[in-house]
Amino acid sequence: MTKDFTALKNTHKIHMIGIGGVSMSGIALILKKDGFEVSGSDKNYGDMIDILEKNGIPVYIGSNADLVKDADIVVYTSAINQHDPEFVRAKSLGIPTYERAKFLGLLLQNYEKPICICGTHGKTTTTSMISSIFIDANMDPNVQVGSKYEKLNNSNYRLGNSEYFILEACEYVDSFLNFPHHCATVLNIEAEHLDYFSDIEDIKKSFKKFILMLPENGILVINQDDIHCMEVLNDVIDELQRKNIRIYKFSLSDPDAHIYAKNFSVNIKGFYSFDVTDPRNDKTYHFYLTVPGIHNVYDALAAITTCQAYGIDFEDMRKSLNKFCGAKRRFEYKKTIAEKVELYDDYAHHPTEIKATLAAAKQKEHNRIIAAFQPHTFSRTKELLEDFSNAFVDADIVLLMDIYAAREIDDGTISSKDVVNLINKHSKKAIYTPTLEDIAKKVKEIVQPGDIVLSIGAGNITHLADYFDDLNKKK
Repeated sequence: MTKDFTALKNTHKIHMIGIGGVSMSGIALILKKDGFEVSGSDKNYGDMIDILEKNGIPVYIGSNADLVKDADIVVYTSAINQHDPEFVRAKSLGIPTYERAKFLGLLLQNYEKPICICGTHGKTTTTSMISSIFIDANMDPNVQVGSKYEKLNNSNYRLGNSEYFILEACEYVDSFLNFPHHCATVLNIEAEHLDYFSDIEDIKKSFKKFILMLPENGILVINQDDIHCMEVLNDVIDELQRKNIRIYKFSLSDPDAHIYAKNFSVNIKGFYSFDVTDPRNDKTYHFYLTVPGIHNVYDALAAITTCQAYGIDFEDMRKSLNKFCGAKRRFEYKKTIAEKVELYDDYAHHPTEIKATLAAAKQKEHNRIIAAFQPHTFSRTKELLEDFSNAFVDADIVLLMDIYAAREIDDGTISSKDVVNLINKHSKKAIYTPTLEDIAKKVKEIVQPGDIVLSIGAGNITHLADYFDDLNKKK
C-alpha cells in the first residue's frame, strides 16, 4: 500500500538519527516500503540494523555530519545529544527536523482509525494480541509495536492496506500526545518515568489529555479494576459523553464491566484459561493462553474488548488468542542451560512488572526461581527503591547486576548495592553480581535441577543466555 502522505508532499529523502531503535526502525521500514529514500545512523550496531540494511536502508555506525546534507527531512530520537554532529548540521542547513514522536504523529494523520494502546505495563503484549486478532480476521492492519513478534515476520511493524494503524503508544516525555487516535486502549496507570513526571497526579494529567484527544464518536477501552484509570475516567466523563465517545470497560471479574473473565483455571506451565461472554448475544467463549501469568489475562481482556468494539467476531478472537505465542522478551524461553533448568528472558523493569513476571514463574512447575535483574536508569531505581526491594518476594535467589544507565549519568547517589541491602533486610537472598559474566558464573555455581532462571530488565541483561551453552543443540 502506498499512502498519500500529505505532510511529506515534497519530501524524497529522509535521514534518521538513532535509526536502530525499536520505533525508529519500524518507521524507517514503513517509509522505505512507501517509496521514500531512507538513510540512518546509530551509535551502536544492533540486530535491527541487519533488518534495515537487508531492506535497502544504509546505516552508518557513529555520527557523520555529511550524511544529512542531501536530506529533505531529518528525524531524530529523543535519546540523542543535542550536540550530535548530524543534528547540528541539519539545523545549520535549515533542514526540517522532527523528533520521532512528532514525526510518527504526522504519519498517523494519514490513517482514519489509529488504535493506540497505552498504559504503564502490558503495552507490547496487548498491541501484539490486537494486531494478531486483526490480521487473523483479515482486517489487514498497519502495525508498530515495541518488540519483534512472530506474526509480523519477526519484525516490529506491518504495512497493511486498511484504515487501521495499531500502535504501541508510550507516555514517556508525553510522546503519546503526538498521536492522533480513533481508539485509546488504557491498560493501567502507575508511577513511572519519574525522571520526567513529577508524581502520579502529573501522570494522570497526561493520560487525561491523551483520552480527551479522542475525536467525536471515538472509542475508549479502559481497565475498570485500575483505580487510577477510573479516577481519570471520572474526571473526563462529561467531555467524553459530549463527544459521544463509546466507552468499554474490561475487568478480571466484575460483571458490571463490558468484558470480564470468569471460570479461571491455570495449569503447571502457568497458562490460564477463562471464559468471556459476548455482550451482543450472551454466548460464552473459552479462551486458553499459551503465555504465562495473570497479567497476560488482563492484556487479553483489553485486546478482546478493543477488537469487539470494532466488530470482530468472538470466535475469531478465541482462535487467534489461543495460538498467541507472545512477543520477544516477554517471558521468552531462551534455552535449557543445565539438567531440567530453563532460562527465560523478560523486559520487566518496573516493580509491578517484576512482580507479575515472578508470579507467573511461580505458577510453573519448578524447584527454585533464580531472578537475575539489571535495574534500568538511576532515576527509576532511586525513586522506586523501596518498591524494587519488595518486588522479588516470589524469587528464591536474586542476582543484582549494575544499573543500566541508558540516557542518564551516574551521580553516585544510587547503586544496585542499595537494592541488595534492602532486599537482604528482610531475607538473605540477594547477591550483588555487577556484570553479565558475574551473573553467569554464579548461576553455574548454584543452579539445581528443576530451577527456573529469569533474566529481567530492559538493558543488556537480555544477553545473559549467550553465556551458556545451549544443551538442546548438543543433543
